[in-house]
Amino acid sequence: MIRKLAEDLPFSNSIGKFCNLYSLKDFGCKDVFLATSADGVGTKLKIACMMNKHNTVGIDLVAMNVNDIITSGAKPALFLDYISFSRLDDHVLEDIMKGIVNGLKDADCSLSGGETAEMPDMYKDGEYDLSGFCLGVVKKDEIIREDAKEGDTVIGLLSSGLHSNGYSLVRKIVFEKIKMKVDTYIEDLNSTIGEELLKPTMIYVKPILEAKKKVKIKCVAHITGGGFYGNIPRVLPSNMDMIIEKNDIPVPSIFHLIKEWGKIEEREMFSVFNMGIGMVVVVRKTDADKVMDLWKKMNYGCKIIGYIEKGNGSVRMV
Repeated sequence: MIRKLAEDLPFSNSIGKFCNLYSLKDFGCKDVFLATSADGVGTKLKIACMMNKHNTVGIDLVAMNVNDIITSGAKPALFLDYISFSRLDDHVLEDIMKGIVNGLKDADCSLSGGETAEMPDMYKDGEYDLSGFCLGVVKKDEIIREDAKEGDTVIGLLSSGLHSNGYSLVRKIVFEKIKMKVDTYIEDLNSTIGEELLKPTMIYVKPILEAKKKVKIKCVAHITGGGFYGNIPRVLPSNMDMIIEKNDIPVPSIFHLIKEWGKIEEREMFSVFNMGIGMVVVVRKTDADKVMDLWKKMNYGCKIIGYIEKGNGSVRMV
């Protein structure tokens, strides 16, 4: 319904993608587009409250927005935040803002404004919600389009863990079913479960922008809520499939543990979580080594995880 209504609005030609692109042709800039996104951190915030550690969720907030923007090839330019709560100590707000600033530095994006809303009775004391809004800019000939072709190579940029998705399911498994505490030490993780769950989302602006300077990037998918099956088809041509060689994915231990603790089927895991891949990037086969070498020099983990073949715009795990 929302998409149908939006079709009547000007410039709403990319509804359903990771970000929307707006042409500035009516404002005298026919070769410039604005990219927009809006997102939050979700119930990962409950982990921050449980641990009383609030200096990383701001990074998550920035990451969830700028990672959507960069899928179009646009450079994030401006960011606005919205923080709502019933009652918070000043140090909590300060720590949240520290995270936002650190995330924006990593994304080379400016904080242009925001809103702090104190709303008694809307939240429990000490709880809060975060939303972010990002504006990016890209020239028409630099937009990353749905241009994957048969024989292209799929590269995965590695994630830092769960990022900011699937936390309602994770919390149910970890704290209700297994009945762990945030300070429970997990040997396989070499950390407490709380520390693992609070790892900030990776920001992928720099590796994508640098790769764009050297090769043609065919398409980019941000692996967020919906996992592989929900996100990759958003950027595939309707006549191409992405083949993911799942055994080539270096899946972090946290995902194996969640699968075991929750008795979750493999397909559901790939439908909910990033499984160790935060961003999927498609390039020509002849450019793959060049991109891999670049990202390794930049200290970003990456792995070739598949290829493109003719199909119907689907993802297939083999």
